[in-house]
Amino acid sequence: MSTAGPPQGAKAPLGGRDLHAQERGDIRVPRPRITRAPVHGVLLLDKPLGLSSNQALQKAKWLLRAEKAGHTGTLDPLATGVLPLCFGAATKFSQLHLDADKTYETTVRLGITTSTADAEGEVISTQPVSCSVGQVVEVLDRFMGEIEQVPPMHSALKKDGKALYEYARAGETVERAPRRVTIHDLDLLDLDLQGNTPHLSLRVRCSKGTYIRTLGEDIAKALGCGGHLSALRRVATGPFEAAQCVSLEALEAMGEHERARALLGTDVLLAGHAPVTLDADNAGRFLSGLRRRGLWPDSAQVSVWGPPQNGHAVLLGTAHVKAGELIPGRLLSPIDIQQTLAQAASTAVG
Repeated sequence: MSTAGPPQGAKAPLGGRDLHAQERGDIRVPRPRITRAPVHGVLLLDKPLGLSSNQALQKAKWLLRAEKAGHTGTLDPLATGVLPLCFGAATKFSQLHLDADKTYETTVRLGITTSTADAEGEVISTQPVSCSVGQVVEVLDRFMGEIEQVPPMHSALKKDGKALYEYARAGETVERAPRRVTIHDLDLLDLDLQGNTPHLSLRVRCSKGTYIRTLGEDIAKALGCGGHLSALRRVATGPFEAAQCVSLEALEAMGEHERARALLGTDVLLAGHAPVTLDADNAGRFLSGLRRRGLWPDSAQVSVWGPPQNGHAVLLGTAHVKAGELIPGRLLSPIDIQQTLAQAASTAVG
């Protein structure tokens, strides 16, 4: 039997190896494919400085080997803090959290105005800081309650189908309509008006859609010296606080089982929903999209549950009640429910 290789110039057989190519070192070893799995729940992430919300999401998704993921609203790359990430079934309810109030801690550097209202932009102007503590308190009072903000050019808000930051990068400024937002609380945590880096440290609890960069810039402008944000941290969003969050670094150091246990149940997104529990027959009909009748009071937001299985609660979806009718909203699929129950049983072991 001949042991000679293929004729000169011939290609190696399909599935075979080109030994000469191997000697030359130009064989490409295929990367192992990541096996993704159905993962359901909410991860409260403490987003690090420098990553976009989507970059943080993709990193967490990779670590959890999750098939489907999304977040509940963006956080600037130059901001850190609370970023709820939704996986699997939880993505169906992520929109509900977009309306949640947010709480931030921020530092406004006084005397230096930048093109982006934060430390990343180019310096536009510098001015002396000559305001007093009394003036600071008086100005902060002006920004309490319902106020109008002009969205910054460096934002993802769209005009004519194009993000404002795209216009800004091209050196264009376009007209933006003011938006009404609400500042619920505006606390002065610290200040330095005389040092080399004059600043205000603030804690802000605000409605959705509030631009903290714009708020800081407007406060500094009202003080007569201009300014920009030099630090920003989101410490709470809705019911979720920074103390509950896990960092990407900590998540990376965990084992697979521990990462799964870091997830909260999908129902944490339904805080404030009135719970309704159905029996097995009505639960099945509800999941088919049928309305149910019962002695329930009218309610705009309802979380609907089926009978517990093996000690685990069974979330079916959301609804609202009107005139004794339970009207389905967003529903989980039977597959979502069974996978969530299997995940709960798996993480409960050990």
